Amino acid sequence: MNEIVGAGLRCSAVLFDLDGVLVDSHPTIERILREWAIANGVDPDVAVAESQGRRDVDLVALVAPHLNAEEGARELIAREARDFDGIAALPGAAELLRALPTWAWTVVTSGARAVARGRLAAAGLPVPDAFVAAEDVAAGKPDPECYLRGAALLGADPADCLVFEDAEAGLLAAGAAGMRAIAVGKSAVGLHAPWEDRVGDLREVAVEAAVTGGPGFVVRTAR
Repeated sequence: MNEIVGAGLRCSAVLFDLDGVLVDSHPTIERILREWAIANGVDPDVAVAESQGRRDVDLVALVAPHLNAEEGARELIAREARDFDGIAALPGAAELLRALPTWAWTVVTSGARAVARGRLAAAGLPVPDAFVAAEDVAAGKPDPECYLRGAALLGADPADCLVFEDAEAGLLAAGAAGMRAIAVGKSAVGLHAPWEDRVGDLREVAVEAAVTGGPGFVVRTAR
């Protein structure tokens, strides 16, 4: 395992994207999207390619303009909310969540609340008492609303928040919210997406209490 080194990033709250960061769900998402797309006259390759970081309603509006976006999203969400085959925690996710105070982290996802709850449960990960889901915002990522809501839930200044994201849209949303971000996985880095550091997965992240300067903690990454 890589050594955790460096000065680290000090913060008072951590906001996690769900799919591709905490939960291995991409094969499940792709299967559901392809089934939905074929049933609705949509190119399944396009549906999959355009899905990362988008709310279902935004995806339907983009790839299926012949459908009512809200009705199409409801159909897609219904499929997602009953199909958790293959869902699992990504490496390091459970250990990192255990290392963080429960009051200091939450989930900010483009998915529907019922889907997010189901995926966390299927992966054996804790479900936060409050988190931000697709239905909580008027605009999805890359709009910063979701991450600003997440900071408000935790009572944290956005400048003191650290985001973990695997999608360019999410990294852009975090940056627009005035937050620092760590990119997770190979697909995370887009041309214009801001990030402080990058890790392959959460096994490369450690957290420790800050020893000076008041409350908070320091997140360090592997080199």
